[in-house]
Amino acid sequence: TSPSKSQPSGRTASGLPDPPIRSIRPFKSSEQYLEAMKEDLADWLRNLYQLDIGSANFLEMLETGQLLCQHANAVTRAARDFLARSPASAQKIWLPRSGVCCNGAAQPGTFQARDNISNFIQWCRKEMGIKEVLMFETEDLVLRKNEKHVVLCLLELGRRAWRFGVAAPTLVHLEEEIEEELRQELALPFQKLGPDGTESGKLLYLPCAVLHDQGV
Repeated sequence: TSPSKSQPSGRTASGLPDPPIRSIRPFKSSEQYLEAMKEDLADWLRNLYQLDIGSANFLEMLETGQLLCQHANAVTRAARDFLARSPASAQKIWLPRSGVCCNGAAQPGTFQARDNISNFIQWCRKEMGIKEVLMFETEDLVLRKNEKHVVLCLLELGRRAWRFGVAAPTLVHLEEEIEEELRQELALPFQKLGPDGTESGKLLYLPCAVLHDQGV
């Protein structure tokens, strides 16, 4: 099934729906945790764009780069809306200013598909400020060389876009809840986001696997 061309539907300020919140489950291996992250991301994209996507065809749905570019452009539009609504708040977080070009006729494994994916990767780096350690390369997706990096990049994108009203994957909601509980337990002050979208002294987002002494 090819990615939908329709705009995402939902109830948040960005027009993207919030996913249902699920509880954290312990996993016996990093492979099981990776599979759970893929399921969560698949649910997220299915809710955003009304797609027939699950963990089994997750990478297949991404491999032309069309869905990735579609989401990048939706996030950019949401950022522009946020800037128009809340210009003062927008100065405190990293917002994308430009979207990406996309070849809507790209087929899996073609140069056009690789170009779409490359455009998305560059957008994540330049427009979203995602750190290199959380990025993936075109071959990681096209040749399935490192699906973990694809998953981690999309989760980080979800975290950053949530700051200006874009619905986030369930794991991001859970991380935020855990972080808030830890902040209260340790009596840490809340700090505003800096211009790069990070907080000085802020607890890092903790992958749920860390809570179960698991690798990611």
